[in-house]
Amino acid sequence: MARYTGPVCRLCRREGQKLYLKGEKCYTDKCPVTRRNYAPGQHGQMRKKLTNHGIQLREKQKVRRYYGVSEVQFRKYFKMADKMDGITGENLLKVCEMRLDNVVYRLGLAASRKEARQLINHGHFTVNGKKVDVPSYLTSIGDVIEIKDKSKASPKFKGLVESHRGNVPQWLEVDAENMQGKIIAEPRREDIEIPIEEHLIVEWYSK
Repeated sequence: MARYTGPVCRLCRREGQKLYLKGEKCYTDKCPVTRRNYAPGQHGQMRKKLTNHGIQLREKQKVRRYYGVSEVQFRKYFKMADKMDGITGENLLKVCEMRLDNVVYRLGLAASRKEARQLINHGHFTVNGKKVDVPSYLTSIGDVIEIKDKSKASPKFKGLVESHRGNVPQWLEVDAENMQGKIIAEPRREDIEIPIEEHLIVEWYSK
């Protein structure tokens, strides 16, 4: 399935809130959501009343775009979450949080999830000592994610942990000196940066 390759700031504007897709730019006054807080396109400023169907769709699209997940992958994650013990909506978010690209971003080893996907694709990371170049790889508690030794000397990675604006969540542990991190617990629902009503996504897929 083709991945969206247009301006990612348009996705944030379409959802009407920051999805932190652009890294450092999202925290400055240059963020398009701050400057033009309306949907993109010729009719973006027109007020539209959404139906229940539309509200559920927008919530699903928002979470998909937040994590950079395709529709096929997201539906697969929902089926996984539905079979797990606990609340399906929260399980879905936990599965998305455990993706390798999200973990790399959360550890501060990339400025955005998009950059994390690129770095993983280029083979810069290992999981438990083995190279993993699949951004959608689902990590587990106890996994150690580390920048490859050959990549640590690159200016790209120097100081990334220290300069990362987001706080590293409590379910992760960072060793900045060795440029590595460890998953020490399950992701917490309250650690997600944007407001999400996951029950709307469950309603969408339960039709």
